[in-house]
Amino acid sequence: MSQSPVERACRISPHRLRHAARVLRAGGVVAHATEGVWGLACDAFDLDAVMRILALKRRDAVRGLIVVAHSADALAPFVDPDAQTAWQRAHASWPGPTTWLLPARDTAPWWLTGAHDTIALRQTAHPETAALAATLGSALVSTSANVSGRPPVRSARGARALFGDGIDCVAGGVCDRPGVPSTIRHALDDTTIRG
Repeated sequence: MSQSPVERACRISPHRLRHAARVLRAGGVVAHATEGVWGLACDAFDLDAVMRILALKRRDAVRGLIVVAHSADALAPFVDPDAQTAWQRAHASWPGPTTWLLPARDTAPWWLTGAHDTIALRQTAHPETAALAATLGSALVSTSANVSGRPPVRSARGARALFGDGIDCVAGGVCDRPGVPSTIRHALDDTTIRG
């Protein structure tokens, strides 16, 4: 089976990557390395899986969640089609470690937007995260592996120690910028929410 360029850049084995994607398709929660911290991922369209992550993190659904993908095309359906300037601003910075708050399309799932009219999106350049989304063939919820208000874990061992059986699979990987979470910017006015 041939691999895409995204999958070839990944630093985890193809077998482990395919296993993690199967777990995600089955509604599972996967711990994985991201740009700066370890994260918890699930299929962004799977409400039950998202609710599991929110319960693990003790996070209120009204806050919304970050959605990541390996391509901008996978993120475009979440964005209000009238927000072209904002979309172009975000698109020009991707792939990379910047998450953009973009006006959400009316059909964007409420469990992703929370109480907001925006949605947090990132086309990741992180090899393992991109490969995980590409292998799944869908956008992912990818949120820091922590209990809300506490520091994120920095290793697979830390994720297992904190969440135990709440995690169905550890995909692995290496953080590119350890301890530095993604920048969050508002795409309408280019202000920085989190530096």
